[in-house]
Amino acid sequence: MSSSGSTGPTGMVDWETAVSIGSRIAGDGPAVGAAEARDVVAELREGADRSTALVREFTGLHAAERTAPVLVVDRPGWVRANAEAFSTIIEPLAAKLSEKKGPPTGLSKTVGSKITGAEVGFLLGFLGGKVLGQFDPFAEPAGRLLLVAPNIVHVERELEADPHDFRLWVCLHEETHRVQFTAVPWMRDHLFAEIGRLIDAVKPDAIPDDLGRRISEMVRGEGSLLDLMSTPEQKEVVDRLTGVMSLLEGHADVVMDGVGPTVIPSVKQIRKRFNERRKGVGVLDKMLRRLLGLDQKMAQYRDGAGFVRAVVDKAGMDGFNAVWERPEHLPTKTEIHDPAVWVTRVLG
Repeated sequence: MSSSGSTGPTGMVDWETAVSIGSRIAGDGPAVGAAEARDVVAELREGADRSTALVREFTGLHAAERTAPVLVVDRPGWVRANAEAFSTIIEPLAAKLSEKKGPPTGLSKTVGSKITGAEVGFLLGFLGGKVLGQFDPFAEPAGRLLLVAPNIVHVERELEADPHDFRLWVCLHEETHRVQFTAVPWMRDHLFAEIGRLIDAVKPDAIPDDLGRRISEMVRGEGSLLDLMSTPEQKEVVDRLTGVMSLLEGHADVVMDGVGPTVIPSVKQIRKRFNERRKGVGVLDKMLRRLLGLDQKMAQYRDGAGFVRAVVDKAGMDGFNAVWERPEHLPTKTEIHDPAVWVTRVLG
């Protein structure tokens, strides 16, 4: 996303409008004094650094220290980062439309892009007030870990959780995602390639003339890219994406539950209270699912942790870690439901 222009290359979405509206809707968060804010930021950075070794010891995955940067951000910072991530999916699709009918010009370009930008902004603003942290794989060169300080403070107060325990608990989950993408060197490129295959498989003739309106509907959850896709090839890509995203989220939950009791005294209380308020999984994940039409597959995400536990019980952590050796070892959508099939296929 260009930081100087108001629109992306195709002019389909005014990303600066999205960031502006999203930042206003997200707001500043809870009242925190300057000294407390400095302490929170320092503790989150320390928690992320500490979590690297904890994740390594539990999983056997070795990620070099600070392979991808850890950024403690406010709500507007999160909104801008995710507008950049969102644009990497929207813009290639919009370019397809340009192949069909040419890029929008004049008044239609200005009005249409601002309307769609506003729709994206409302979504980013809503989520920007809720997300605690995420690993953003889209940032160059190796992704980045975002920890949203005001939201972490808000939730720890809401749950009446021990602040130090809760902050480490959040760091542990998000650092697991950072390790997944940095200790497994092909994972990031694999995810990009799969999303690229999905978009490349969309034929220009299949894209409606009112794609801007359709994108707005997708953002609101009233449709998805799958509405434009019907070929076996496209469905196969969606199934593979569902499998890998289920794996990543399930693995992070297993790590949290495995490591947490050893370093976080109040982890059981935190988990119980957090589960009562939890709505889905990672926020970038939510955006991808909404755009790609994967919301209806939420059960697969819940099954991800079950897959990891079943394989570890059967083959140990070393056996499970074969999943990270090459893309062909990633579980399919079917294998997420039936781990024994994966064990037979990969481990023999």
